[in-house]
Amino acid sequence: MKSDLTSGEWAVETEHLTRSFGDVRAVDRLELRVRRPEIMGLVGPDGAGKTTTLRMLAGILLPSAGSALVLGYDVVHRAEEVKAHIGYMSQRFSLYADLSVEENLAFFADVYRVPRGEREARMAELLDFARLTPFRRRRAEFLSGGMKQKLALACTLIHRPQLLLLDEPTTGVDPVARREFWSILYRLLTQGQTIVVSTPYMDEAERCSRVGFMAAGQLLTVGTPNELKAAYPHQILELRARPADLAAAAARTAAGVRDAQLFGEALHLVVEDARAAQGPVRDAVAAAGLEVLSLRPVGATMEDVFMALLRSPSPGDTVPRAP
Repeated sequence: MKSDLTSGEWAVETEHLTRSFGDVRAVDRLELRVRRPEIMGLVGPDGAGKTTTLRMLAGILLPSAGSALVLGYDVVHRAEEVKAHIGYMSQRFSLYADLSVEENLAFFADVYRVPRGEREARMAELLDFARLTPFRRRRAEFLSGGMKQKLALACTLIHRPQLLLLDEPTTGVDPVARREFWSILYRLLTQGQTIVVSTPYMDEAERCSRVGFMAAGQLLTVGTPNELKAAYPHQILELRARPADLAAAAARTAAGVRDAQLFGEALHLVVEDARAAQGPVRDAVAAAGLEVLSLRPVGATMEDVFMALLRSPSPGDTVPRAP
């Protein structure tokens, strides 16, 4: 596999990267490049292949076919060097519940062979960075979900890795803790850190430098959030009416409406011409005995983009691959 990683532009470069489990192809000929520094988001539902991809990039799982370079190291032939230079945080990162916050950090400093002369300063720096200093003596089992995730990230950072691989790090934590976790990732980015993070959350996709949408083991498209939304081939009408399920069924019968998807408390109607479709939508909803609370054109969201990628291909219905 030829690569220009020696130039320093790419932290990750894969070529036809594939992993099968029996007859199931979990990752299918993945072509992915991650710049340094950036936050690359791998976004998709459960079973999309995100975790398998990260495990291969971490040198934990061997590919069935294809190849990958991580920080210039081949993940098959130089897996130990890959592991020494990355930080990998799995979905179930193994904190030790009966150890305190600082004892967990000390343990991972041992695991990663951080020089003893650097440990105290590094631990203090990370405790402050993750805002865990007031809790340094608290046992991990008594931390909130958000604090556990921040501690797991601090343990992952203890050896100053060049690349972070984070597998759905905010799953199961509350919205406030999720925002705080992402604020930490942004601070790492400003310090030159390269991060690959998987997530099922579309609002987190918006926070990434670039996004790769995955489904059924395949990388569907890659681009910045703005590039992907700009490439969306249709227009969106936001409809508010109750009950939403009946409103969606009625709206789908209106001329010019291609699809209707629930979006929070509203519906996103996929249309070719937002101005022309408003009258038929109002008429269809009224004919169903429902009241239109509001109907207005809105910009496409990342969720709209992803749903367009998942729909059965038809002329003009796919989101182009962004540069």
